Amino acid sequence: MKILYGVQGTGNGHITRARALSKAFNKANIEVDYLFSGRDKDKFFDMEPFGRWQCKKGLTFIHKAGQLSIPKTIAHNSLRTLLRDIRTLDLSGYDLVVTDFEPITAWAAKRQNVTCIGVGHQYAFYSNVPRRGDNIMSRAIMRHFAPADVHLGLHWHHFDQPILPPIAEVHTSKHAPEENKIVVYLGFESHDDVIRLLEPFKNYLFVVYGPYEKYQNYDHIQLKPLSREGFQRDLSSASGVICNAGFELASEAIQLGKKLLVKPLQGQMEQLSNARALEELSLGMTMDTLEQNKVAHWLKHGHAKQVAYPDVASEIIQWMQEESGSWKNTQKLSDKLWAQVKAFKTRSDKAEQPQEPVIPDESLQPT
Repeated sequence: MKILYGVQGTGNGHITRARALSKAFNKANIEVDYLFSGRDKDKFFDMEPFGRWQCKKGLTFIHKAGQLSIPKTIAHNSLRTLLRDIRTLDLSGYDLVVTDFEPITAWAAKRQNVTCIGVGHQYAFYSNVPRRGDNIMSRAIMRHFAPADVHLGLHWHHFDQPILPPIAEVHTSKHAPEENKIVVYLGFESHDDVIRLLEPFKNYLFVVYGPYEKYQNYDHIQLKPLSREGFQRDLSSASGVICNAGFELASEAIQLGKKLLVKPLQGQMEQLSNARALEELSLGMTMDTLEQNKVAHWLKHGHAKQVAYPDVASEIIQWMQEESGSWKNTQKLSDKLWAQVKAFKTRSDKAEQPQEPVIPDESLQPT
């Protein structure tokens, strides 16, 4: 089996998921070529797992100060370039296309009648999951941005739908997390706004990741350049995470048992819906704007709920091989994976008692 795997590069979550799947593909000795789109090639980092990967312009969403900008998004993207890349992408040497919400590979597969499997959080919205900010435009984007024949949607709960748990590959540490260390990744927000947000809380160490050229230390706020390995180390040793409401980082925080505060990108249905789901599942707190009072409340009262997810990536690859040519039935795979998920009560609040014994949460099991 030879696969072309398309990955949306606008956010790092899609790429993180692709890294986990690339390891599973390698273990299964499946030949995979990778195509990334959504950002300039020099803006990608830590791409060694993908070999000689391709980069196309694709489509991307433009934001400013935590708000999706539709006019700037339209102005930035070139429909002519997109259509040309779709027409010229030759899929004749591939048995299957896998897309993580990447439009060029998805539409090329549709045009050339090659089976396409969509793997990613966005494909969960083909099912009945919590939503916020839903409208005609958001539904059209979800349906037509990167269409697929088979949908392997990922979410933090099954919601009685044939969707899968997150692909959350994490770095674990034998050392206890530092109580006052908080990792911050607010890539959709203004740098100055983030610093103003964190400045008053001098009893905490905030490790802020962003597009910085070098490490900078400002007392209780550290600024660090983007690095997957460095970020994973800091995440494993922190007690909490402040981030936008993307899916992958929140999934990693939940898997590691970190308390979570998210600020959704306004105007973006997926992130608004993620924030709602986190609150409904009691997996994190949310704030619609960068509010210091919300941060203060979360630092004092926030607590974590840890969820142990199985090796979803390897199970997907095994399913692809076993169901080769007949990939329509995803319910069996969904049931198998959710049966392995366990949730635990944790104590992450400084004022609370020591951690309780681990107690599986049966509410996460499929009905």
